[in-house]
Amino acid sequence: MSEPLIQCRSLTRTYTRGTETITPLERLDLDVMPGEFLALMGPSGSGKTTLLNLIAGIDRPTSGTLHIGGIDVGGLSRSRLADWRSRAVGYIFQLYNLVPVLTAYENVELPLLLHRMSGADRHSRVAAALDLVGITDRADHYPRQLSGGQEQRVAIARAIVADPAILVADEPTGDLDKASAAAIMELLGRLSREAGKTLIMVSHDPACAAHAGRILHLDKGRLVEHAAATVGAAGVTT
Repeated sequence: MSEPLIQCRSLTRTYTRGTETITPLERLDLDVMPGEFLALMGPSGSGKTTLLNLIAGIDRPTSGTLHIGGIDVGGLSRSRLADWRSRAVGYIFQLYNLVPVLTAYENVELPLLLHRMSGADRHSRVAAALDLVGITDRADHYPRQLSGGQEQRVAIARAIVADPAILVADEPTGDLDKASAAAIMELLGRLSREAGKTLIMVSHDPACAAHAGRILHLDKGRLVEHAAATVGAAGVTT
């Protein structure tokens, strides 16, 4: 049996606001296996995005440990953490976060500029990522020329272009209509099943969460429930 890719032990994050101490995540234990598709659900303020940002290396734990691929992520220096994050994690945002003055191609290419590689290699990777998300015919379009669903496909291509082991997605369908959301969830499911990506997604939508292999519920910074989720042919929980 394979080892967990992500191991959280007593993971805690606190903030100080004036004289008040806020604890969005408290002593959380969690294992995530390689290639797993995990959905995080819970009310606003339950710690979902905090956990996502800790796993993505955007934030650091106050206490406890976070090991990813055997690396103590919380113990890395700022420069080593930035280097690890650029190689290991792709982040998919609710509002896409595309650069408006860059084309779809250029937006996807952007993360690769942090890595040493030839122009030909960059082009090959960008072309492959655009093809995988089905947006090759919009490569020379700017974000303002794309629909919301197309923008999110570009954002997903940007997240996967450096071939990270982990994808984190914060409400990736929150700004989309129902049909576009369903298409994006099918794409994310394929990335997990066929490309072997470990995918951790925050969502308030049970229909989107049902695409995950496991649903984790948080409340007040604590794990309150685990649930398995399987999706049938019609895209509903079975």
